[in-house]
Amino acid sequence: MNDDVRNIVLGLAATGISASLGWLARTYLWRRKLRRKQAFFGLPENSESLLVVNQKAGGPELSVSRHDMFALLELSALIKECNAHARLVAHDATQQGFGERTEFCVGGPYSNRRMAAHLSSLLPGMGVNVEADAGPELGAFRIGGEHYRMDRGRSEYVLLARLTADRHGDSRPVFLFCGQRAITNQAATRYLARHHERLHRKHGTGSFVLLLKVVNSQAYGPDVVELVADVTRAARTPLPEPATDSAA
Repeated sequence: MNDDVRNIVLGLAATGISASLGWLARTYLWRRKLRRKQAFFGLPENSESLLVVNQKAGGPELSVSRHDMFALLELSALIKECNAHARLVAHDATQQGFGERTEFCVGGPYSNRRMAAHLSSLLPGMGVNVEADAGPELGAFRIGGEHYRMDRGRSEYVLLARLTADRHGDSRPVFLFCGQRAITNQAATRYLARHHERLHRKHGTGSFVLLLKVVNSQAYGPDVVELVADVTRAARTPLPEPATDSAA
């Protein structure tokens, strides 16, 4: 074997080794990223999750608004990327606790009984005006001492929460997408899909409650979303009881 042939063989061997090491490194990083994503969403390999769908406000039974369907599609894609499975369940057909399966609950308490139960038991500091005759106050949020009223099509709010049954985050989480309109639910699911890595870095696998504002949805749809505040503490602290006059 002369020097030219030897150099060619050594060059090919070095190229093969470099390609193999590069492939191994990329595979390791991809698997690491996948494991982090699975941990954040509580979706181990081949696990099952629940997509709890609400009822379209004012619509017939089992009807779902277009934007809520888009929200479910966003979540289905996330679940598939984690190599997990989803089961679609109507809001009034889910009679079980949480912690065994990851749950994604979509819709406000006026159209989703499951959401109303979660807010009552998990977020006692969160109030939503669901009175039909509330006028401009319909759908308004009260979180702690703050009040957030909807300006339809211009400024609307949605709550995005990740909650676990224990403080250590060992149980499967429930994700809440509680918006003042269906388009805000879709905005929250899209925000989660885009920012889950940053949320994982900040919150780990613990609980958090974020208030988001959807800006000018009549022009921009669900794409322009601002983070208003982390309201975890306020939403989990029970609201004070209304004052009552004592008997004379």
